[in-house]
Amino acid sequence: MRTRPKSARKRTRRGSVTRQLGRAFVLVLLGLVAAIAFGGPAAAQEPTPPPPPPATSGQPAPPENAVRVSGNLNNAGERLADVEVRALDSSGNEVAKATSESNGRWELQVAPGTYTFEIVADSLPDDVSVQATVQREVVAGRTNTVIFSFGEARTGSAVPFYEKLIRQTIDGLRFGLVIAIAGVGLSLIYGTTGLTNFAHGELVTLGAVAAWVINVTFGVQLIPATILAVFVGILIGLLNNAGIWKPLRRRKTGLIAQLVVSIGLAISLRYLILIFFSDRAEPFVDYQAQVERHWGPIAITDANLVSIGISLVVLVGVALLLQKTRIGKAMRAVSDNRDLAASSGIDVERVIRFVWGLGGGLAALGGVLFGISELGGRVQWEMGFKLLLLMFAGITLGGLGTAYGALLGCVIVGLLVQLSTLVINPDLKYIGGLLILIVILVVRPQGILGSRQRIG
Repeated sequence: MRTRPKSARKRTRRGSVTRQLGRAFVLVLLGLVAAIAFGGPAAAQEPTPPPPPPATSGQPAPPENAVRVSGNLNNAGERLADVEVRALDSSGNEVAKATSESNGRWELQVAPGTYTFEIVADSLPDDVSVQATVQREVVAGRTNTVIFSFGEARTGSAVPFYEKLIRQTIDGLRFGLVIAIAGVGLSLIYGTTGLTNFAHGELVTLGAVAAWVINVTFGVQLIPATILAVFVGILIGLLNNAGIWKPLRRRKTGLIAQLVVSIGLAISLRYLILIFFSDRAEPFVDYQAQVERHWGPIAITDANLVSIGISLVVLVGVALLLQKTRIGKAMRAVSDNRDLAASSGIDVERVIRFVWGLGGGLAALGGVLFGISELGGRVQWEMGFKLLLLMFAGITLGGLGTAYGALLGCVIVGLLVQLSTLVINPDLKYIGGLLILIVILVVRPQGILGSRQRIG
């Protein structure tokens, strides 16, 4: 008997399996055709789309061009949940409503336009009151955030003049300390290198933007986010020195040429921040709305009180650094006479590197404090540029190159700027910084604590 080889038997089996699969496929295809032809409408019709979600009772559906509007309800650190927020059009009709979540966040959708946003008073806890409604223009393609101010409303006419004077004095002290935090580094850089750094304002903005990114994007609470932003500011200062100013010093570039470079660097950084950040003021997650604490004629928010405390602690720490540490004494020696300090064995480049790192860290801290206490918990792309003039006015008033003079001058400038709002429009208060700068340069160019003649 003749047997077929194994390869032939395998081919036969594969052919048989293939024919069986082909028959099964044909049967399934015929079954589908029969189901479509004779199975009734349910088999032949397109699948029915799911019904639209039911609209909230009395609430119209969002328009096609709806824009998201959101906010956080924060009453002195307490997140308010289950509070109703509604949007009213120009006729007073309700167009949208939202309820805050457990973290105090709410969000609703309206068409672009101008609306009045208000909190439904009945939904608030018994011990919480909101001052007023908020009118806001909603713009497509931008972040639309509404911030409510909590606390009892109090009209300006109900506050006596002496209370206004006391409050503006405290506010001026707070503002002056913030300027000093940012300006001390600028003064130390000038003292050790002779450079008038017009890009220092952008270091302030970069510090605030770094804190905003860490706080909003990564969800880190603002206090640790600020600490991380200070380290970012130190790194930016060191990179500034290593990449730009140290090579220019090695080439013995003149101070006027370095000043021009700093102006170009400032403009470049400012518009890079505009491109990659935003052209609008962006809020921090924390400390957007604060309740004023009243102690007699004194009225101050928790954020401003903390800002004053942090500024005093940091400035006292800088003073102790300059007086008690070796690096601080070396900084003072280099500031007094760089050549003599070098001949005494001081590593001048190491001191300058330390000053740039310290100046960058202080500028970053000043940017965060400026955003919290002066800009209502927000970050702006040109906030450092606005503060730069006041920093120059303060360090010129106190004495160029002297840290203590910068502290004194910045506090005086902050007081004068805030007190000027008693007699002029608050929108014009920064003009006082320019007037102070002009008067000091005419009357006493060396400043309060500066020497009449600079040696070296």
